[in-house]
Amino acid sequence: MPHILKNNNLEVHIDLPNKNYNFSRFDWTGKIIAVKFKNVFVSTNENNDNENEHLYGKAFYNEFGIDNALGFDDTEIGGWFHKIGIGLLKKDNNDYQFIKKYQIKPAKFKTTIEHNCLINSCVSEYINGYSYELTKKIELHETSFIIKYSLKNTGEKNIITDEYVHNFTSINNDLLGPNYKLEFPFELNSKLFNEYVNPEEKLDIKKNIIVFNSTPTTPFFFSNLSGGKEVEAKWELLNQAYNITINEVTSFKTTKVNLWGCGHVVSPELFFNIFLKPGETNNWSRTYYVNKTGN
Repeated sequence: MPHILKNNNLEVHIDLPNKNYNFSRFDWTGKIIAVKFKNVFVSTNENNDNENEHLYGKAFYNEFGIDNALGFDDTEIGGWFHKIGIGLLKKDNNDYQFIKKYQIKPAKFKTTIEHNCLINSCVSEYINGYSYELTKKIELHETSFIIKYSLKNTGEKNIITDEYVHNFTSINNDLLGPNYKLEFPFELNSKLFNEYVNPEEKLDIKKNIIVFNSTPTTPFFFSNLSGGKEVEAKWELLNQAYNITINEVTSFKTTKVNLWGCGHVVSPELFFNIFLKPGETNNWSRTYYVNKTGN
């Protein structure tokens, strides 16, 4: 059973590190599997067919190093490299793929539960000059929840990576369409995107807002929404049928914002760049506000 942080407005359901999802992509210390606002779901699953559900993302799963896991390039085939928040993965070729199922040696995890928060810690092994300590605190407030991160480099080599939350959002399982509006705090220019995958053209970009003309039946994906500029790392999703908004506000600025989705889910992604010398610690946070708008 998940641990539930709950008050009069919000429920945040969290799987403990060694429960359920055990794949080699998403951080095991951050398995927020569902969020409800006044008994209305504001999250969903990556895959909606309920098959192999523990291989896919849910709600607010995060990931370190989607493009290249820590120490992968320094590791010989047959050796082990780090996936932060999971443990060691076994390298079987020279092409890292985040979606691939790798053999795993889990890290050491510890969970502490307090009245309005859950704290997960992860201590890695030392291998190939790399090691780290990760602590994540998920804290519930009246109409928000906060994810607070602390990552310490306990190894001998620099840690250079990034982290994002996939944000599998949906309001009351309402399919994407005219009810939704996704807003960013910067102007969107599709000519500056690195990737623009919108095969059905069911998404329209209007200045700093993305709207949905109808429900996509195939996935869409946009990368580098800010055109490489440093921008405020936040977004807001509005569902006009339920008059509910959910927005993410971070403690950092970013140069990388991606957007993925399909018919049942939209996933804005705000990336945090990490550069840690040996002995250094980085702290950052993500706050999610959920509110009712209008009448």
